[in-house]
Order: sequence, then C-alpha cells, then structure tokens
Amino acid sequence: MNFLMKPMFRFVPDGTRIRFMNGRFAGLIISAVLSSASIILFFYPGLNLGLDFRGGVVLQIETPQKADFAALRSALAQAGLSGAGLQSFGTGATADHGVLISLESRQNAAQTQTTITEVETALNAAAPGAKILSTQAIGASVSDQLFTQGLEALGLSFVMILAYIWFRFEWQFAVGAVSTLLLDTTKTIGFMVVTRIPFDLVTIAAILTVIGYSTNDKVVVYDRMRENLRKYKSMPLRDLIDLSINETLNRTLGTSSTVFLAALPLALFGGSALGYFAWIMLFGIVVGTSSSIFIAAPILLFLSKHLRRSG
Repeated sequence: MNFLMKPMFRFVPDGTRIRFMNGRFAGLIISAVLSSASIILFFYPGLNLGLDFRGGVVLQIETPQKADFAALRSALAQAGLSGAGLQSFGTGATADHGVLISLESRQNAAQTQTTITEVETALNAAAPGAKILSTQAIGASVSDQLFTQGLEALGLSFVMILAYIWFRFEWQFAVGAVSTLLLDTTKTIGFMVVTRIPFDLVTIAAILTVIGYSTNDKVVVYDRMRENLRKYKSMPLRDLIDLSINETLNRTLGTSSTVFLAALPLALFGGSALGYFAWIMLFGIVVGTSSSIFIAAPILLFLSKHLRRSG
C-alpha cells in the first residue's frame, strides 16, 4: 500500500538540482526588454478600451428563433453600426434567444435614441419579431470614472501586497515580489495591446486574478527560502535560493498546470467575455510562474546579501 502514498506523477524527479541562478542575468534582461516594449505599446498604439471605458449603449434583445449572430451583425453593419459587439446571455434555452448588443457612443440623449431606433430597424430586417428588453447608456463621465477607479484598484493591490509580504517576511522579499508583479503586469498589458483584447472591467478583474495567483506562487517559494535560511545558516545565498526553487518546483508546476488546463477550455469555447478573461489568465500563469524563478529570485539575491538566518 506504500505506492498509494506516493504521487503518481511528478514533473521533475526528487533530488533535482537545476542551477536556476546561472540564468539570472538573462532572465532579468529579457524581462526588462519585454516590459519596456509593453510600456511603449501602452502609449502607442495604446489599449483597446472596452465599452466600460469608452462610453456607449448596451441593449438586451430577445429573438423569436435561435439567434443568428451572422445575420444580426450583417444587418447592424448595413445600418451603419459596424462596430457593434454581440454576445449571448441567459441560461439554458434562453441563451439561444438572448443577445447582448454593445455600441460605442459618446453622443447626447437624442442621438442615442436615434441609435436605438436604427438597431430596431436592423432587428426587424434580420430577426422579425425580436424585442428589445432593456437599454443602458454609459456616459463619458461615467466611463472616465470607471477607468480611474480601475487603475486605482490595480495600484491599491500592489500596496497591499507590499505590506503583506513585508509583514510576513522581510523588506527584501516585499520589494522583490512587488517589482516582479509590476513587470508581470506590464507584460500582461502588452499582451492585451498586441492581441487587441478590450480593456474593460472584466479584463481588470482578470489582471487582478493574475496578480493574486502570481503572488501566491511567489509566497510559496519565499516561504521555503525562509525555512532554508534558518536551516542552512552557512550555505551561500545563491545555492540556497536554487535549492528552495528546486524543492518547490513540483508544487509550482503542478499548480500552474492545473489552473492552466482549467482555464484553457474557457479560452477556446467561452465566448468573447469569458474568452478574454481566460486568455489573460493563461498568459498570466505562464508569466507569473516563470517570473517566480527567473525574476523574483534574482532580485532577492541582489537585494539580500545579508538576510537574517535565525528567529
């Protein structure tokens, strides 16, 4: 029965001693180049702002038959509404008949009503009998406020993580973790610019989820480093960091693979809303896992020549 107590699959064998810190300069240089490129992309061509941050109109409609998205999109384009975003809503059988139409608009109330009338005309042509269940207008001032609050949420998350890790470990760990998370976030934003994934409240939630996952991964590695600092008081710090990463490597790869495989079906089949969230998660998992090894650990090595090894 002893075989039942052992894991059936391990990513790396026990006793693995990979010299990760030999690649610390390459990891930091590659990360700096990618993050710098992402910052440039942030300013030009810039993020593809979603409806939440551009302002616009959201309409919920119900079609008598199963919704034909191709026909609806074509009819809206012929009505001069080619930038409309369409996605299904509802559960069960209602999901086949419910359609959410998003239209960019920073116009006044009268012009917004004209847009709604144009949508009704397009619906009558593509899906006779379709009904508009509700409309919601997002004004420019509201969208600007949402954008500011979204950035504030990201900034607050970094401050809280810095305080938490500083309290739990030491300042070197906190600075290393937050610096790495900033690099991870810039790369994620660069990924969104390149893929033109809309930047909206859903994708902000995805970025915050990635930050949370990446933080957890780094805390696991840091915790083992702290244990080894107390256990091996005379071991060179570079060797101790390599040892700690190797000892947690199976857990790190196992956790990241599980989350990756769970998010992959959402990315492939989750539709536009869930799909964007999942693609950011997939990218963040890869970046966050690799940065724990090749970015956070080298930064800690450079900052922590004399970490405490007792208490």
